[in-house]
Amino acid sequence: MDATLFKQLVSTMPIGKKLADAHYIHKDGLMEVATELSSFIDAVSQALKIDSHSWDLVKLNKNEFKLSLLSYPTFFTEPYPALTQSVTIDLVKLTHRITKYEESDNPPILHRKETMIPITHEAYESFVHITQEGENAGLYEKSRMIGFKQSWERIITEHGYELVDGRLFRASALNSSPNNESTIDRHKTALVRHELSSPMKQLAKQGFLNGDYSLFDYGCGRGDDLRELQAHGLEALGWDPNFCPDAEKQTSDIVNIGFVINVIEDQVERSEAVIGAWQLCTKLLVVSAMLANDSYISQFTPYKDGVITSRNTFQKYYAQAELKGYIERVLDENAIAIAPGIYYVFRDKIEEQRFLARRHQRHHQWHQITTPAPTSEEQARLLFTQHQDLLSQFWDRCLELGRIPIDEEFTDSANIKMHFGNAKKAFKLLMQVQGEQAEQEFEQAIKLRQEDLLVYFALCQFEQRKGYVHLPDEQKRDIKIFFDTYKIAVAKAKALLFAIADTSLIEQACIKAHETLPASKLNEGHSLELHKKFLSYLPALLRVYVGAAVQLYGELDEIDLIKIHITSGKVSFMGYDNFDTTPLPTLRERIKVKMWQLDVDFFDYVDAERRPPLLFKSKFQDDSFEDFKKQKAFDKRIEKELLLESTYHFNKITDIHQALKLKSRQVKGYRIHKS
Repeated sequence: MDATLFKQLVSTMPIGKKLADAHYIHKDGLMEVATELSSFIDAVSQALKIDSHSWDLVKLNKNEFKLSLLSYPTFFTEPYPALTQSVTIDLVKLTHRITKYEESDNPPILHRKETMIPITHEAYESFVHITQEGENAGLYEKSRMIGFKQSWERIITEHGYELVDGRLFRASALNSSPNNESTIDRHKTALVRHELSSPMKQLAKQGFLNGDYSLFDYGCGRGDDLRELQAHGLEALGWDPNFCPDAEKQTSDIVNIGFVINVIEDQVERSEAVIGAWQLCTKLLVVSAMLANDSYISQFTPYKDGVITSRNTFQKYYAQAELKGYIERVLDENAIAIAPGIYYVFRDKIEEQRFLARRHQRHHQWHQITTPAPTSEEQARLLFTQHQDLLSQFWDRCLELGRIPIDEEFTDSANIKMHFGNAKKAFKLLMQVQGEQAEQEFEQAIKLRQEDLLVYFALCQFEQRKGYVHLPDEQKRDIKIFFDTYKIAVAKAKALLFAIADTSLIEQACIKAHETLPASKLNEGHSLELHKKFLSYLPALLRVYVGAAVQLYGELDEIDLIKIHITSGKVSFMGYDNFDTTPLPTLRERIKVKMWQLDVDFFDYVDAERRPPLLFKSKFQDDSFEDFKKQKAFDKRIEKELLLESTYHFNKITDIHQALKLKSRQVKGYRIHKS
């Protein structure tokens, strides 16, 4: 083999960790590279009498005729294995150099191991989990500083984590009972945090940390969340058996028991902790726990219903549906999925219904009131003109509710009474002056509001939520106006909910939605794909279909596209890197919700170079997207460059770049240039 062929074979390797100057691949992955290359590596090893058991990885230089045989004896047993020996071979000079690291205090270490083995390898999935946790913790942001053991350990510590059997560990715990026969070291599970925990971030996003609610952190660890919340002037207290054992357990509006239940090995004590936290809350309990799948859990030592880590700490990992079932069995209350591993349980059922109603209510941009047309009723026109801003705000509120608001539902009701007598008279004036346009707009508002309520009640039935007595007064008014009685509303909602099991109705709704949505992709007989921005445009049946999946998964913050599977009772949520700013976003995560089984599957695409690309992004956009025009022009150009018949067969982003490279083309921004 000569240098030219070597470089060509290395550059086209379908597997391996790809850096700027070299590719790394485990010997278990050599079966997927060109036979000429794998045979050559084996021949070099034999020529230097380097036994195959004394090396694990090969480093292939991209720019020079060089390779290195690297020994990582703990490749499969440690999350970030250390290099013990490197044999570097210069194939031009026909020399080699051996470097040993066994006695080094700071040897090179390895990251992203899943990139170096075949995707079918039994260790692939567990390696993906290891890398994903590092990504989520922000450990790879400074990639130049993570290559050696000591600097890597320092970065882990600076981010408030520790490694426990390959898992980045951060959780609060409760002390073991003195009479407990177990010697589990729970105190080792509470680590320092440098930002709000994920349950607290969710509370902030949904407006629960706006200062109106008191908060208690049950199992607060070292109190990092509390310090941040208190710095913002919030009423936040906490208790922890190890770090705040003398603190009083306070009744509060919101109680958070965050990543506590997964570290309690005694099942009775675990349930008592949840019940204890529940008894302290007056409005909302937030329960969170760590998630993992069976293949990941299988690598640990089983203990009771969980596992024992190397630090002698206990972990009970949950699946999403399993966690929901556990919470509901312990509390006999409905648990609402907010995010993977995070659930809300409302003690205040009025607050619960308000939260759920906000979740499923559409927000429309209504037409603003324009200057009134000439009319013979000069007095009405003059009154309208004098108070146009007030009436404009009142009209928007009428359209939002689909009915005339009562005094408590409109903030400026006093002025409405002062100038018009009451809300009904103000509404009558609006209809009189604006005429037919206002009538049509209000009829549409009524229809939309009825549909929103129907979707909301259908999803309440899906979660088997409480009845009429637990509804806020404003929703009771809605029921009376739009459905006459609660019984009628529930009957219609049940009919809508049961209809999602009818695949023929789902298919018809998907076809209709595709015809009316601003943008979507219909795969006939299989699925409808759309951007989450257009969810509110879907027919009620599909909103319930997707809404049920959302209730099993949680919020769609990190999701861009949604796929409604027509025949299989599934919904997929796809999150892409830089969807709004790049012409070829790549798939970062995919969540498949199997509604018939009430289960959720998570798929992560950790290796950036192997992520599937989204071609023809403009099919999912309209002109409300900032980059729509640029994207549409780019899609036309790339279709021309890659040919229509082949564009759908690019399984990873590097395939596209390689295909363009063969035509001396490359992507720069939203343009394709000569390379």
